[in-house]
Amino acid sequence: MLHDAHFCLIRRQREAGLPHSLPGGLVEDGEEPIAALRRERLEELGFDLAVLPAPPVLRFVQDQQTERPREAEPFRRRHLVFTAHLPDHLVEAVAQTEQDDPGQAPVWVPAAAAAGLHLYPNVGAALGQPVWPDTAETGWPLLLPAMTATSYQRR
Repeated sequence: MLHDAHFCLIRRQREAGLPHSLPGGLVEDGEEPIAALRRERLEELGFDLAVLPAPPVLRFVQDQQTERPREAEPFRRRHLVFTAHLPDHLVEAVAQTEQDDPGQAPVWVPAAAAAGLHLYPNVGAALGQPVWPDTAETGWPLLLPAMTATSYQRR
């Protein structure tokens, strides 16, 4: 979610550091991505996307193929990154703690600062760009470079 050039991210406390992540989760079997997005925003931030004046827009897609400790097979995932603009009157509707993990906190980070964070998925550089593609004109989201063992280290 985006408000006043700030992204809502989840600050996660981990032994190896303080990574941030975009609020989100997995698409369940038979679920449409936009339905998963709405469900995940409710679960994590207590926020219903249905109250937005404009629907979320799929902006970025990023594939991930990384290794995880003690796992023989590579970890694979496709990240769909939507943006949703929050008007002023809805910002306070976002929960102050992550609803399904109360030890974690949503934070509003300037878009330019997101590029310097250890962010999951690894889309910070794209979020920090001053201009994004207009997906309504192009008809497709921007495909970002894949997350690999050399481009991303899990914390």
